[in-house]
Amino acid sequence: MSGVLGLIGAMDEEIRLLLEEMDNQQVTVKAGITFYTGTVFGKKAVVCKSGVGKVNAAVTTQILLDSFDVDQVLFTGVAGALHPDLDIGDIVISSQCIQHDMDVTALGYARGVIPYQEISAFQADPLLVKLAEEACQELEQKSVTGIVLSGDQFIASRASVAMLREQLDGACAEMEGAAVAQVCHMNGIPFVIVRSMSDKADGSAHVNYSEFTVTASQHSHAILEHMLKAM
Repeated sequence: MSGVLGLIGAMDEEIRLLLEEMDNQQVTVKAGITFYTGTVFGKKAVVCKSGVGKVNAAVTTQILLDSFDVDQVLFTGVAGALHPDLDIGDIVISSQCIQHDMDVTALGYARGVIPYQEISAFQADPLLVKLAEEACQELEQKSVTGIVLSGDQFIASRASVAMLREQLDGACAEMEGAAVAQVCHMNGIPFVIVRSMSDKADGSAHVNYSEFTVTASQHSHAILEHMLKAM
């Protein structure tokens, strides 16, 4: 194994802290995406911003794997809480990832199922999940390990939250994780998604999101830092 980590965030806030920690930084641009290679906390790593949405996340992840010999992927950032026990600033660690906007129910498929494909729920790597859980315990950071739901939608109503909990048992909703997960699964690469809650996905997002995105990014960064140092 090459021992190169792929560290992805969707927004500037989600990678800025990592870049501040990166030594021997080199920059490569592919498909309009900037990839920063170097060492972070002593580990060889490639840090990049995927941009928002599943297509951006999938393209970014495949380039990481093809061009930089990455053998583990960690995605960090913010999400909307779906689990009733979660508050703003709490952490969700992915047990698995599902595309909640994959909806072929009209043809008899369950919501989230990708037709003609054996797997639609992509399992996070147990060792990476354990590292994230241990990081949260050490930092006394409240966390839930559960299903990360992804879709090209910003979830912002109580009705949507109730539906996603009832139909898919989601712990949080965001816009990239399941795409990263599917690409990693297709390439046989271990992954984990670590999300900090920036809002409650319940219609109050316009109040919460901007105010808490920076704080939430700091929380998920602290988890990632602890994980890298423990590797």
